[in-house]
Amino acid sequence: MRMIRRGLILLAALAGAFAPAVPPAAAQKAAGTSGCRVLVHEEARYTICRVDLRTHDLKLFLKGPDGEAFGSLTRFVGSPMARGVTMAMNAGMYHENLAPVGLFIQDGRELQRLNRARGPGNFHLKPNGVFFVEGSRAGVLETDAYVKRRPKATLATQSGPMLVIDGRIHPRFSDEGPSKKYRNGVGVSDGRSAVFAISDEPVSFGAFARLFRDELGCRNALFLDGSVSSLHAADLNRTDISLKPIGPIIAAVKR
Repeated sequence: MRMIRRGLILLAALAGAFAPAVPPAAAQKAAGTSGCRVLVHEEARYTICRVDLRTHDLKLFLKGPDGEAFGSLTRFVGSPMARGVTMAMNAGMYHENLAPVGLFIQDGRELQRLNRARGPGNFHLKPNGVFFVEGSRAGVLETDAYVKRRPKATLATQSGPMLVIDGRIHPRFSDEGPSKKYRNGVGVSDGRSAVFAISDEPVSFGAFARLFRDELGCRNALFLDGSVSSLHAADLNRTDISLKPIGPIIAAVKR
């Protein structure tokens, strides 16, 4: 099946203390084995990929064997570095040279420092945050909370804004804002897994945040990017081609 969307050609064969409690149904949907599925929430279609850290490793990628940034999922998936990859997605904001805007920890090495500066754009729509892996557990923390905790992360990518913070929607979001785009993000529910989501049609920040909180049972979730949002899902035979280059890539590798 071929769907053409703004900025993206989609090649697919789709077979906190005061936070509200996570609905049991949502918690059940967040459980289960690793894999990707399509669901509809509030009449919008999404693809959800759950990565169980007990069976998969998460890795960050930016440059290929030639030292150049991959720039696309197709180039990444076609490289030897993608051996064993079951899922991949663009992993956060980046500069024109495709270098990450914020914190970037790859294989335990900090290649880009945490960014706490003020500025324009979604990255600086505070609070922003960090997705990270520490040991065998995944986490999402608002940037200041990450600095305070100082986890021993082997993987980390900083982006913004936060979508859900301790069960609450980002305070700057309206219920249904006028800006609707293709969006992707990541959340955590139990720490043993990470839940990645990409919208298959334009949605608002508010709708995207509610997907993570109400449907996926994530108390904390982070926006990764919009418009260039891309997904490779091996079990769905799907690899998206962005018409604009992408920067950092996060991938799940089966052990």
